[in-house]
Amino acid sequence: MSCSRRNNQSSVSEFILLGLPIRLKEQGMYYALFLVMYLTTVLGNLLIILLIRLDSHLHTPMYFFLSHLALTDISFSSVTAPKMLMNMLTHSQSISYAACISQVYFFVLFAGLDSFLLTSMAYDRYVAICHPLHYSTIMSQRRCFLLVIVSWGLSVANALVHTILLSFLSFARDITLHHYFCDLSALLKLSSSDSTINEMVILILGTVVLTLPLICILLSYGHIGATILKSPSIKRICKALSTCGSHLCVVSLYYGTIFAIYFFPSSNNTNEKDVIVTVLYSVVTPMLNPFIYSLRNRDMKGALKHLLSRAIFSV
Repeated sequence: MSCSRRNNQSSVSEFILLGLPIRLKEQGMYYALFLVMYLTTVLGNLLIILLIRLDSHLHTPMYFFLSHLALTDISFSSVTAPKMLMNMLTHSQSISYAACISQVYFFVLFAGLDSFLLTSMAYDRYVAICHPLHYSTIMSQRRCFLLVIVSWGLSVANALVHTILLSFLSFARDITLHHYFCDLSALLKLSSSDSTINEMVILILGTVVLTLPLICILLSYGHIGATILKSPSIKRICKALSTCGSHLCVVSLYYGTIFAIYFFPSSNNTNEKDVIVTVLYSVVTPMLNPFIYSLRNRDMKGALKHLLSRAIFSV
């Protein structure tokens, strides 16, 4: 009887999301802002995918990875933004237990996939600059597909481990999340169970999914820098900056914010820092990627002009 009562107490049907740390009278303004940001993310990344798909000049490994990154960014943003916008519009704060667990799974999946794709892109740039004569051989279509498949496989496995471990935790005392979505670290703080194993797994898998890819990216750029310095020229340096600068910018923003949350978490679950930093890498970064990566790129601009001219003349 007592066992049955304990199970009933630990079962949770829904969580309460307190949302963003903004005043009620400002919600309308922030709703419009985040709606525009989300639509920009979806439309901007869809445009990238469309241009790469339609223009044969962009059928290269670099743009192959970029198209997958664009799809991942749409999915990553869609995990949290629609629910956040709906809650702001309806002034509802509840999310079902199943939806919350699903949100954790897909959030972790696409966060990991972003990390692996950024690493694949760094490897592509390393081969292009350090081994230009063997580029087409090394970055074959088969290897590109393999890198993407491995990225998906590792990301799915990582998300499954975190989600399964989370499903074993109880949430009997408090179901109020000081967040705008079901963030893994925020849920661990709420759990009435011992979450030591979960926290250890975050550190261990975080090394595999975040730290090792970051080390690979830094090593790639170390080799790129060494190669350029062997025979430096203004033209070569400018070319390297144009192809690598955008990638480094996104890597810095993406990894910086994730490490700030998951490796240096705040001790107080009412701290607003985690919420604000999460908005940066889950909403702002996916929106900026099309601009940082592609819309400043000469090839992408040419593809866009070609697409627009075809559309105008067909009318």
